[in-house]
Amino acid sequence: MARNKVVPESKKALDILKYEIAAELGLPVGKHLSMNVDTEFATELGSVSSYSGKKESWGHLTSRDNGAVGGRITQRLIQRAEETLFSL
Repeated sequence: MARNKVVPESKKALDILKYEIAAELGLPVGKHLSMNVDTEFATELGSVSSYSGKKESWGHLTSRDNGAVGGRITQRLIQRAEETLFSL
């Protein structure tokens, strides 16, 4: 079975969201991101958006931490979809 993405253009947005959530959770990922850096601040510094093209290792994080990021991504995407549907 081919693993074609439904919306290939969404990769960059999902990568940005992944690093924003990691920052919110205080996870040490990325070059400029340290513990307890707030998302807005990281975005202003350009550190969150600069990750989109780079491959960073998440291997030093626990499965629980990685799962928390994935769970929050799913939660946030569902929340945004519901907000969009209810605003129509």
